[in-house]
Amino acid sequence: MKKQELNELSMTDIDAKLHDNLEDLQNLRFQKALQQIENPIRISHLKKEIAQLKTVKKEFDLGLRGGKNED
Repeated sequence: MKKQELNELSMTDIDAKLHDNLEDLQNLRFQKALQQIENPIRISHLKKEIAQLKTVKKEFDLGLRGGKNED
């Protein structure tokens, strides 16, 4: 996910995207354990995106980002 796309997300969108990514990461870890994973690099990309989403969410909580908070 690009930085510009992250800036355009609202808090509810961030929560939904974070939840989806965490589920995807769990599924990929199961696939890796069963030797069924096709693209192992996707795990590192998902982890990076999760970290970016958590950072943006924390910025909303601290009040560093404002205006798009729908909660």
